[in-house]
Amino acid sequence: MMKAIKLAKIGIYTTTPNPNVGCVIVKNDKIIGTGYHFQTGKAHAEIYALKMAGINAKGSTVYITLEPCNYNNNTPACCIALIKAQVHRVVIATKDPNPKVNGQGLETLIKSGIKITHNILAKEAKKINHGFFQRMLYGVPYITLKLASSLDGKIALCNGISKWISCKKSRQDVYKLRAQSSAILSTSQTVIKDNATLIVHWHKLSKNIKSQYPKKYLRQPIRIILDRTNKITPFHKIITIPEKIILIKSKYNINIWPKHVQQIIVPLNKGYFDIKYLFKILGKMNINNILIEAGSILSGFLILNNFINELIIYMTPKLFGHNALNLCNIKKINNINNVLHFNFHKIKMISKDLKLILRPTKTQIWT
Repeated sequence: MMKAIKLAKIGIYTTTPNPNVGCVIVKNDKIIGTGYHFQTGKAHAEIYALKMAGINAKGSTVYITLEPCNYNNNTPACCIALIKAQVHRVVIATKDPNPKVNGQGLETLIKSGIKITHNILAKEAKKINHGFFQRMLYGVPYITLKLASSLDGKIALCNGISKWISCKKSRQDVYKLRAQSSAILSTSQTVIKDNATLIVHWHKLSKNIKSQYPKKYLRQPIRIILDRTNKITPFHKIITIPEKIILIKSKYNINIWPKHVQQIIVPLNKGYFDIKYLFKILGKMNINNILIEAGSILSGFLILNNFINELIIYMTPKLFGHNALNLCNIKKINNINNVLHFNFHKIKMISKDLKLILRPTKTQIWT
């Protein structure tokens, strides 16, 4: 199963909105077939593995990281392919949370006489699909907030200058995060200030990633811009790049936008966008995970209201001073019992910087 999980990870840059799935077929203690899902609309992991195994798949054991589908969509049902191949046993890491499957794939296989084992390395299998699971279970994307900070918790000097806080290797790591994300969300203020495009530059990815991810398969994440006061115009740099953009507005304006730009109207709540409403809309648009790159105001709002699932901070060994801009704007807290708590999930050195991955102890309850 670990081999299958490793295979599933190869599709992490290309499968969205589908899940990452790996498959390994074993017979007489030898691997006779392997496969992974690479792209929406293309064959699933099981199909590639069965094709490799050929007629030897009969009587084999099949290891799959996610319950096989039992219905035809863009591709034929994997359950039917496994049944036709006359495999002996199927070992599944975890059930598929998609309501169209969710146990029905297992039932189909059992009824055909195939032996089933499931819930093997389920935690590890779910980890590589946290966005897909969150969207299927709660109807919203998995939210990751990315920040770069000085040692004293500042994101820019007092004059607003922030390029570059982090080192080149950290910035390269951010491109990897972007490439893995279904969408990137920022604000009009941040986009205009940084003249940002929020795209993935393939040549800036690491050699290891480029070897797995040829340039012809480059998938640009959807760029989502919160633009409450209509600051973004068709002439800003980010709009001139013809990759999908969603402008979040409180009302339509009279600008003529290119075809790759979509406007979505989101109601205001106490003078700001209703973020819970927005995330539910984005979930319905099959967006599995969102990387947020924004300033201290939006960051503080999201953290304070428990909207994030993961916080990533690239901390550089520099001091900016007390007049510099804070990591995030959080209202005054006078009681130690009311401070916001996080757990360290992973700590990693990237050149001179420290990459901190944290998970909040409290997250939004989606209803």
